[in-house]
Amino acid sequence: MSDFPALRVESEAGVVVLTLNRPEVMNALNFSLLKAMKSEIKRLHFDPDVRVVIITGEGERAFCSGADLKERLTMDSRDVKKFIYMIRDLFTSIEQLNKPVIAAINGIALGGGTELALACDIRLAAENATMGLPETLLAIIPGAGGTQRLPRLIGPGKAKELIYTGRRIDAKEAMAIGLVNSVCSPASLMEESRNMAAMICETGPVAIEQAKYAINFGMETDIQTGLAIESSAYWATVPTQDRVEALNAFREKRKPRFRGR
Repeated sequence: MSDFPALRVESEAGVVVLTLNRPEVMNALNFSLLKAMKSEIKRLHFDPDVRVVIITGEGERAFCSGADLKERLTMDSRDVKKFIYMIRDLFTSIEQLNKPVIAAINGIALGGGTELALACDIRLAAENATMGLPETLLAIIPGAGGTQRLPRLIGPGKAKELIYTGRRIDAKEAMAIGLVNSVCSPASLMEESRNMAAMICETGPVAIEQAKYAINFGMETDIQTGLAIESSAYWATVPTQDRVEALNAFREKRKPRFRGR
């Protein structure tokens, strides 16, 4: 358990679950929650025992409803800029975390909530989930990566439609356009997320870290540069003890025991 009242942290068998714990405001993001998440993501980056991170929201109504607009009303323009910088920096650190991050979208995920999900590697949604980037309806634009990550994931045409209209979509449509990986019942969402995490935990830690690096940075380049990034990432796995262990386990017909070395 964590010392952050706005963020609950639970760990078991190499899987850490970060639960946004502000259900009274649909897990809206305020300065306190951003600071707690940033601190925890930084810690997880250097914890070799953590293999997968799951991010979800407390309660049955919301994953994350975005920025806390009540707090926003108390801010001057300088505070708003500071908030946008913090949330953008946090989501980038989640995207670049050296471990897979699964978003378990358990309800409403609007604005910063959808942007948080976009920063994760894999998105699993409950049937009651609602997603969208409604910022233009408030005369602003997505400011935590939505204009960049959404078109890269679902294509610019559909992303422009959703951003220009501020339209909300349900879980079924989110899956149809490739915004989420799968949809399940609300009751089984965390089980499905943990099953996905367990499958990842069966793989080599160094391999996963290098695969994520190659995909994330290769996607931002031309194919030849991307292939060079992939090659460098592959070479990083060759001298590892885990690679030798995998070959020995195959020969001995047993499950490998990976140590991230």
